[in-house]
Amino acid sequence: MTLKFTIEYYTRWGEKLCLVSNDKVYPMTWGAGNIWSVTIKNCPASLPEDYTYVLYQGDLIARTEWKHHHLGKISGKKSVTVEDFWNDCPIQGCPFPRQHSAAIFDNPGYRGAGTAIPVFALRTEDDFGVGEFTDIPSFVDWMTRTGQSILQLLPINDTTRKGAWGDSYPYNPISSFALHPIYVHLPAVGVKADKEYKALQKELNAEKFVDYPRVMEIKMKYLRAAYEQHGPVDKLKTAYKKFVAGNADWLDAYADYCAKRDKADPDFYRWVQWHLDRQMGAAVEYAHSKGVYLKGDLPIGVGRDSVDATSFPKLFNLDSSTGAPPDYFSTDGQNWGFPTYNWDEMAKDDYAWWKKRLRKMAEYFDAFRIDHILGFFRIWEIPVEFKGGLYGHFNPALPYSRDEIVNMGLPIEGLFIEDPRRLGWFHPLITPDTSKLEPWQKERFDALYTDFFYHRHDAFWRYNAMRKLPHLLSATGMLACGEDLGMVPDCVPEVMDNQKILSLEMERMPKGQEWPYLSVCATSSHDMTSIRLWDADDKEPAECKRILWRHLDSKSMLAIFPIQDWLSISAPLRAKDPSAERINDPADARNKWRWRLHLSNRQLIDSSAWSAEIAGLIKDSGRSA
Repeated sequence: MTLKFTIEYYTRWGEKLCLVSNDKVYPMTWGAGNIWSVTIKNCPASLPEDYTYVLYQGDLIARTEWKHHHLGKISGKKSVTVEDFWNDCPIQGCPFPRQHSAAIFDNPGYRGAGTAIPVFALRTEDDFGVGEFTDIPSFVDWMTRTGQSILQLLPINDTTRKGAWGDSYPYNPISSFALHPIYVHLPAVGVKADKEYKALQKELNAEKFVDYPRVMEIKMKYLRAAYEQHGPVDKLKTAYKKFVAGNADWLDAYADYCAKRDKADPDFYRWVQWHLDRQMGAAVEYAHSKGVYLKGDLPIGVGRDSVDATSFPKLFNLDSSTGAPPDYFSTDGQNWGFPTYNWDEMAKDDYAWWKKRLRKMAEYFDAFRIDHILGFFRIWEIPVEFKGGLYGHFNPALPYSRDEIVNMGLPIEGLFIEDPRRLGWFHPLITPDTSKLEPWQKERFDALYTDFFYHRHDAFWRYNAMRKLPHLLSATGMLACGEDLGMVPDCVPEVMDNQKILSLEMERMPKGQEWPYLSVCATSSHDMTSIRLWDADDKEPAECKRILWRHLDSKSMLAIFPIQDWLSISAPLRAKDPSAERINDPADARNKWRWRLHLSNRQLIDSSAWSAEIAGLIKDSGRSA
């Protein structure tokens, strides 16, 4: 079948219109009357069911439609002409350029409240030493009692390498698509809750923290036994076959990776992922039925030994690691150990890997936190031979040539580091040694340093971000929120505002300006202590309540607090030791991600006075669901 698409659109010099379907771009031709058209011969049957028009300015996306076109199936004709109109936002006062899958986000003036908690920290009587996907519904029940509408989770992807403590780090996935087996509820996959099971369950649930290695070992043993018993029948089910076929583009490589690691049957891992998908999907469906929407976490990196990096090595710079320069969290900088992205290679297929990753995420989440959004502008890249983060450099960047530095009268040693891919070109060190410089040299280097880290790259990094982010944001209907703390160039808030990405605002890390509406305000993060230990030995409940109120009363669209901070306002419910509430210390590379809430979901629900107090705060701030 041949389809001709036409649309009236007034463009400016340098702009062009394209039709996009299934990530394939069809350039259109301008004609009289500002009519753009494209004729597609042997048109894919799926194209009329889902397509959109995109405006380009040069090689950058300048504008997208509010929503996609859906004509449905067209049959019985050899040639059809489709006359279209541009889909603009029909909601007066809506600030977003694209429709969200959760319509509540597009309501003008919407302000919501929520809770951040890792899945592993949830606690019920039915789990097995660690929070599970099946614990989410009862936590949602508590949220609905308080008028909350957003549940924020840490990454839930599989990180299994050896089953040891190192695997507890949720930001180092072995797959950007597979869910973590530790979150499976065993009885739901066919494990019988016999006397032995209940004894182990009681023992593990009595632990104050998650015993990650032990829980993983026991759960995997139960899963393998359940697979031997139920797998042959389950694999004949239509639902199983549909899941395997629909996820084959990542599931097959993941199953082979795990089978090679464990010397096991690849189908076992497909079966586990099928069950995890069903359990997480049921939890999401329940949350939506209660008016609660889920916000996920998109790690900036993937492991260099991951399925992603080994399957698509050209997409990664495996000779370097990602990290962060010295900041609030670490005076020595950070080395996360992930390979950096080869963005030029990714651009060749319009970032197909990223789009697939986000679409998988969108099956479970309505919003997502872009971990270290600065990585889409530039990343702190560290050659693999260095352990710390001090000897890194920004990539991409505009370094100085040797001649430029010499002509400025500056030495290279102690002040600059050579670019590993452009020999003879140098980046200023993030912590230079200026002690031996003459006063005029120090003044000159200080000016160079300030220009390099805060001004020199603004237009360059803006262009790099605009090459990527519009493609990624258009791939799903998730609300995008960026973690934009630390050393932030001026171009970052400009791009985030252009793409309507919510910023992250925290009193503890002030940016020197009023929080905008398009933002998420938070009292703490998983990398911090709770507010109880913020500038005090242990803040009293009344002071904690005042801090929460200041955030709730702000203009921010979303106010999302860690469960520890919600509990801080109740003397009877808050943990006895506030230092034990911290989930992660970024300066500790061997941090054990094991924190678990000391109260069960049932205890939260039964704490009516505390819940009523929270409900009052949320209602008074105009954030009730």
